Amino acid sequence: MTYFPDYLKTYPNMDSAFPLHIGIHQLERGFRAHRHDFLEFSFCLEGEGWESINNVKHIMRPGTFTFVQPYQVHELFTEPGSKLVLYNCMFSMDLLMEHGAGESLAELIEPSSLDPFTQFSGSAQTQIEFLMRDMLQEYEGNEPWRLTILAARLKELLSRFDRERRKHAPIDMELAGVAATPRKGASVWPIIRYIHRSYQENLTLSDLSQRFGMSVSRISEVIKETTGQTFVHFVHDLRLRHASSLLVSTDNSVVDVALEVGFGSYKTFARIFRERKGMVPLAYRKAKRSGIRTVK
Repeated sequence: MTYFPDYLKTYPNMDSAFPLHIGIHQLERGFRAHRHDFLEFSFCLEGEGWESINNVKHIMRPGTFTFVQPYQVHELFTEPGSKLVLYNCMFSMDLLMEHGAGESLAELIEPSSLDPFTQFSGSAQTQIEFLMRDMLQEYEGNEPWRLTILAARLKELLSRFDRERRKHAPIDMELAGVAATPRKGASVWPIIRYIHRSYQENLTLSDLSQRFGMSVSRISEVIKETTGQTFVHFVHDLRLRHASSLLVSTDNSVVDVALEVGFGSYKTFARIFRERKGMVPLAYRKAKRSGIRTVK
């Protein structure tokens, strides 16, 4: 019997102008194998255990920071008699995809030979705990500049994580001035990132084929292998996620929302939205704003 890990598509606060959620989780029995198209990091506060990312295991103990990239199969295990207590943050890939010059954390969203985890200790561990606690406090509050501070904390935590794990990278990588040698399959990530940046346009497999010098069939294949979805379903998911956010956070008409996220017609948008969400766009907007639990 073939085993497929869960494919998680939602998280709290996903349908908002700033799609990010942070909280504290307590795991007495670990968490089943799963994957998702959003980003996730965790920081262990208490307990002992281990976790597996794409079948590579590492120990978890206080101070362990893990960054899970999109579509990686991830599973957590709790040591018998213990309880893992973790800060856990889930957020959209788009929050790291900034345009313009200067340093960008978008390069973290690519396969790499660097470990997806690191171990903080001493004063560095204390500093990460402070940043996590401050981020959670901002997330749960409603102070001015809340989103600005959340964005800054997100970037600082990921920057400090990457800086710390580079300290433990092989010397030859450090001397080469690169993060690491990409693993097999890394070539798909420029395609995935381009789709994330261009899904609002009239994007086709033929366009991607010309841009990336690959056949249509090969691009279709690698997207399916990476995301577990066909190209069409992948693009629809990105458009619907953006549309859901706009429906909840703006008063734009449904027609304007459909066109903004890349659907060529309202009729197509309404049909696909209802198929995926279980209700029409206006009903979804009313349900979310009134606090009614939606189907998906």
